[in-house]
Amino acid sequence: MSHNRDAALLAAKPWQELPQPRPFRLCCIERIDETHNVVTFRFEAAGEPVRFCYKPGQFITLLLDIAGECYSRAYTLSSSPSRPYSISITVKRVHGGQVSNYLIDNLRPGHGLDALGPAGSFNLVDIPAEKYLFLSAGCGITPMFSMSRWLTDTRVGADIAFIHSATTQADLIFASKLEAMANGHPGFRLGYLIEQGACPDWSHAGVLPGRLNLPALETLCSDWRERTLYVCGPEPYMAAVADMVQAAGFAMSRFHQESFGTPTAQSAPAAGTATGFMLKVGDKVHPLGESGLLLDGIEALKLPIIAACRSGVCGACKCQVLEGEVLRLSEMTLSEEDKAKGMVLACSTRALSDLSLKL
Repeated sequence: MSHNRDAALLAAKPWQELPQPRPFRLCCIERIDETHNVVTFRFEAAGEPVRFCYKPGQFITLLLDIAGECYSRAYTLSSSPSRPYSISITVKRVHGGQVSNYLIDNLRPGHGLDALGPAGSFNLVDIPAEKYLFLSAGCGITPMFSMSRWLTDTRVGADIAFIHSATTQADLIFASKLEAMANGHPGFRLGYLIEQGACPDWSHAGVLPGRLNLPALETLCSDWRERTLYVCGPEPYMAAVADMVQAAGFAMSRFHQESFGTPTAQSAPAAGTATGFMLKVGDKVHPLGESGLLLDGIEALKLPIIAACRSGVCGACKCQVLEGEVLRLSEMTLSEEDKAKGMVLACSTRALSDLSLKL
């Protein structure tokens, strides 16, 4: 790195968490194949250097134009703010995933894109602890990796237990980086559950076959009841973990899970609920579909709205109900003042009558 570049980095402006969504420009500087279907993309700020400021575990929202259609998707930052001059996201190829597959197929170093954020309450600043237990499955490893990197970079002797579940050994994400953490930090305990195939015999990590269950948890982390639990992965995994530890008598006030990415069951209308209400935005009117969700109607009208998490977490789709009745399925980013003004999250609000809305 040149002397001029060093000086520019030292003088770099910090990226502040903004009260209102405002896009910023990123430039991809590195692409890392983590597994056969998972890729990490590392970014710097386009233009002058920036020190990125965020909480370990938070996500950003990418704004993309794909074949003339606008898309917004939330991705957890797999990087750590303890290494602030770049940020990373880790993306898995999924069947039918328009944005994830587009990124893996097309994004290369030198390419630029717009983003919003950071956001998300699932992080180490808003959920502090003395002893940590990170439980993850699949790409749910990304916030846990960010949190672990932060703790091992900034806290001497941090007490961390990290248990990750994967389908096969070949599906393990960040395996070599986690090995380095385990070897370099005595307070970092690493464990794996491998559902299919042979289990490796590793000195740096405990490895068990099958899925996570209570005996496996006891084996890999015998003092798990004394810890604060952070859980992230597919919805069925998180639900199963919550049921398991609650049945074992765990204090659920110390149980925390990431909640964006998959629409919840309560997004569907309850039995007997009338649908087909009309949505009015300005001079445009459209019937809401069976879901009754405001976002469905707004997108059907092709009106500009950012819906990143699509489950009431990021707050990007906040809008105002001028007339009509609604059911809020999430109020996570709404203040009491917001609610008094009729503000709602379009992705997680269902109509109970005809509505007039202001974006």
